[in-house]
Amino acid sequence: MRFRQIMITIFLTIGTSVFSIAQADTVSDLLAIYTNQGAGPFSSEAGQSLLLSQGITKDGMVRSCTSCHGEQLNKKGKHIVTDKIIQPMAPSVNSERITDQKKVEKWFRRNCKWTFGRECTAQEKGDFLSFLKTQ
Repeated sequence: MRFRQIMITIFLTIGTSVFSIAQADTVSDLLAIYTNQGAGPFSSEAGQSLLLSQGITKDGMVRSCTSCHGEQLNKKGKHIVTDKIIQPMAPSVNSERITDQKKVEKWFRRNCKWTFGRECTAQEKGDFLSFLKTQ
């Protein structure tokens, strides 16, 4: 029984480490891309401000990221139109967050357009990722 507990602990530790490395690599890669596009230095505080800021969409709706994700990114959110549950954004509680560069870019594109009526800039994306990785 003790051997089984040790093996489970080792497995969980390795699994958590692999996800942390994947997150770090994805964030580092994306920040490098944004820097090459002329953005930076990045600010966690500016990323938090983006989360809380309100945008006006092309159809005149006022929204913010918190409209669906909430202010506590370690908790589930809920889409304000579809009522679909959104898993926590914080990588500290959702190991699948910020591990796939294509998914990160896809959701930035969709959510920035939906929330702000435009795509986010490289600076905004870098700032937000800098904030998100601390959550």
